[in-house]
Amino acid sequence: MRVGVFKFSSCDGCQLAFFELEEELLRLSEKVQIQYFLEASSKNTWDYFDLVFVEGSVSTPEEEERIKKIRESSRFLVAIGACAVSGGIQSARNFEDFSEIYFSVYSGRYEVNPLSKPLSDFVKVDLEIRGCPINKEALREVLIALLQGKSPQLPSYPVCLECKRKGNPCVVVAKGLICLGPITVAGCGALCPTFERGCYGCYGPVEKPNLQALLEGYSRLRVSQDLLKELLRISFNGYNKSIREWL
Repeated sequence: MRVGVFKFSSCDGCQLAFFELEEELLRLSEKVQIQYFLEASSKNTWDYFDLVFVEGSVSTPEEEERIKKIRESSRFLVAIGACAVSGGIQSARNFEDFSEIYFSVYSGRYEVNPLSKPLSDFVKVDLEIRGCPINKEALREVLIALLQGKSPQLPSYPVCLECKRKGNPCVVVAKGLICLGPITVAGCGALCPTFERGCYGCYGPVEKPNLQALLEGYSRLRVSQDLLKELLRISFNGYNKSIREWL
């Protein structure tokens, strides 16, 4: 299997999951040939890939063209992490005055798009690995499943279910904290609620999240609609297609 790993606008953090799987990738080296991975190798070949992993959002005209070229030269494309899936923390600017933010940081003009968008706004994405960053277990699951010709089994249920399975007291009920767990995809092991903090929404929204019900629930804690929107905008996944219009 010919594999490519590509990076767009992001912090590089999701690519580190490949290094965490270093020993397993070595064992799979007869079946998996990583032909393009700039962060890991100085020798890279861009021909045709059976499988590509793409980290980062599309934030420049050059990236718009590059993601289309990658799609054309790959059979199966996996978006990895919140930036690739939802536009990332940088998509918080999508809800603000872009020029005002831009010139508060830069004095010169650079080729930057006003909006930071997920890959799926430009090309077909075959699979998403959620997280900020992704974890190696999810990456291993995808690699092994695709090698075996199976469908990867990744969580689609909310973080609340992980909390229940771990026996965590609900931080909303017990502590009155704001928690995005009811609408956030599981996969982190309910990390923040386990340490008595509300979920930040790193893994992005579940399919068809009931935002109105979440708002009604939090109105009892005197959480305003504006505050809930602000939390979602800075949740690394604010420009996800499932919630962007509500924001």
